[in-house]
Amino acid sequence: MADVVTGSRKRARAKVFLKTGTGLIKINSRDPLRYFGRQDLVDLVMLPLKTAGVLGSVDIKIKILGGGISGQAGAACHGIARALVDHNPELRSTLKSAGLLKRDPREKERMKYGLAKRRKRFQFSKR
Repeated sequence: MADVVTGSRKRARAKVFLKTGTGLIKINSRDPLRYFGRQDLVDLVMLPLKTAGVLGSVDIKIKILGGGISGQAGAACHGIARALVDHNPELRSTLKSAGLLKRDPREKERMKYGLAKRRKRFQFSKR
């Protein structure tokens, strides 16, 4: 039952392998707190498990590629939520009402010509 489910956020992609177990979680072969280094990002990754109420009953292995640590944590959260629905379809309504199955569509805005940054303009000089 270890199907590969992909979660994404910004430029980060997370491949999630979920199976019934004892609650072991590894991200790129490391513990979540050692990988992210911040407790708030670890809490974001654990959010789907707490919402579904399966915190100590599934083993999760995550392979994360690309992006920064915030985007990677969001991708892992999205991937875990999708993997839980694959594992147990009855959890879909719970996770959907919590907003965990929707991919966050916000991306970095493109650079435009004639501007200093994405939206910032160069200083205007009349003379």
